Amino acid sequence: MLWLYSTSAVSRRISVSWLMATNSKIKPQRLPPSAADSSLALESSVKRANTMSTHSSIKDAFSIYTDYLNALNEKRERVVKASRDVTMNSKKVIFQVHRISKNNKEEVLEKAEKDLAAVTDQHMSRLVKELQGTDFWKLRRAYSPGVQEYVEAATFFKFCQTGTLLKLDEINASLLPLSDPSLEPLQINLLDYLLGLADLTGELMRLAIGRISDGEVEFAERICRFVRDIYRELTLVVPLMDDSLDMKLKMDTMLQSVVKIENACFSVRVRGSEYTPLLGSSDPSSFLLGVSDVEL
Repeated sequence: MLWLYSTSAVSRRISVSWLMATNSKIKPQRLPPSAADSSLALESSVKRANTMSTHSSIKDAFSIYTDYLNALNEKRERVVKASRDVTMNSKKVIFQVHRISKNNKEEVLEKAEKDLAAVTDQHMSRLVKELQGTDFWKLRRAYSPGVQEYVEAATFFKFCQTGTLLKLDEINASLLPLSDPSLEPLQINLLDYLLGLADLTGELMRLAIGRISDGEVEFAERICRFVRDIYRELTLVVPLMDDSLDMKLKMDTMLQSVVKIENACFSVRVRGSEYTPLLGSSDPSSFLLGVSDVEL
């Protein structure tokens, strides 16, 4: 019995040793993928490809937007610079027109006409070239101040020259030769024109006060009627405008200009006996008739 037990124990040890040696030599084998595993792998690879494609598309889109915004900002800077030049030189035209008097009207207006033509050809042309063929309404805040000042200068000169109002269509027609015929031309919009017209009344008020001081009362009264007509017509238009905050603020200033001109003309007519214009000894209404001119 003892011998049989020993023999079976030895046999078990040999079997275990043999199995361990055999298992160490056998390499693990992967089972062939099933149809479900293949489908999952394919779906994963497709998702990975779609994700990479989406990332690439987003990057390309942002690159396009970046280039567009950079170009728009650079254009805005150029438009702001051109608008400032238009504003500065238009003010020079206004100052030139304010030198007008009954003795030098033709000379002053001739110089002002040349200055206004220079503003149009040299500075407004730059603005037109920058904005033609584009969505220039996106840059309106950049160029609107210069356009308003240009409208103010052009209408101020026109009134002093002919006594009439320069219309929006006439201004836009003068800008057409500056544009490329193949592109959409820059056209001054109605709001900028009306804002410039509101500023015009302030310059006319200053001109009227100056003409009264020089004895040109009739000219001042003509200015008063002109400014009053503009204000009356705009009071009918402005309430119907949607984006008219700037215009409503300027309407208050315009009313002040009308009142100042009316008060000045009224004072001259009512207190005419106390009014002594410095027109020299040749003025028949002056008590200085026959007296040599006073040097101031």
